[in-house]
Amino acid sequence: MNTYLQEQFGLENKVAIVTGASRGLGQAMAVALGEAGATVVAIGSKVENVEATISLLKDKGVSCLALGCDQGDGEQIKQAIADTISEFGRIDILVNNAGTIKRAPAHEFSDEDWNEVINTNLNGVFKFCREAGKHMLKQGSGKIINIASLLSFSGGITVPAYAASKGGVAQLTKALANEWAASNIQVNAIAPGYFETDNTYNLRQDKERHQSITARIPSGVWGKPEDLAGATVFLSSNAANYVNGHVMLVDGGWMAR
Repeated sequence: MNTYLQEQFGLENKVAIVTGASRGLGQAMAVALGEAGATVVAIGSKVENVEATISLLKDKGVSCLALGCDQGDGEQIKQAIADTISEFGRIDILVNNAGTIKRAPAHEFSDEDWNEVINTNLNGVFKFCREAGKHMLKQGSGKIINIASLLSFSGGITVPAYAASKGGVAQLTKALANEWAASNIQVNAIAPGYFETDNTYNLRQDKERHQSITARIPSGVWGKPEDLAGATVFLSSNAANYVNGHVMLVDGGWMAR
């Protein structure tokens, strides 16, 4: 990589936190950031859940740290941020990927499922942003990438809490971008389309739904976790210093149709 590209896209000397890093999209984004030069803090609901990701990072020579954190527990979020600062002295990048989904017809959707999804997908994202943001404000720099969804734009079917939470993530991203832009903190989001992950396993087993979704994607294929690598590195890098409050679709063209 030439010097200009290294300065624009390289992440050497940066410390990146990735939540929900045990597998799928989170694991792929953690590896991409490490390959771009960042030190990576991989967070899972339990520390042992990110062992595979840590192994991948170490095999690539990436400096890394594994942490366990319940996304729905504000005190554990504060501790994860404190542990990162204690270990590495700074936080340059936060990727808020951890989330959950519950499926049921809206008229049968339980309060328990609603509260769990909102607490994890929206409240937890805000708390991670808030706690990391405190340190980024002191540093005078930082990048936050929240993982939104196609359902930040549309309503979906039988996932009312997930759609509400991801709509909230998109608006939270814009609100924080407005507030922190003058402090050299860029807050953006990535909205993945239909990806082959554990979260979509049951959906992909429904032959009729799978075929109808695939037919609606202009590229004709579902995304692979590694398809988020470029967007993640870009939004984490100097190349995105003037990108703020943006929700970037990585969807094979779904929203263009």
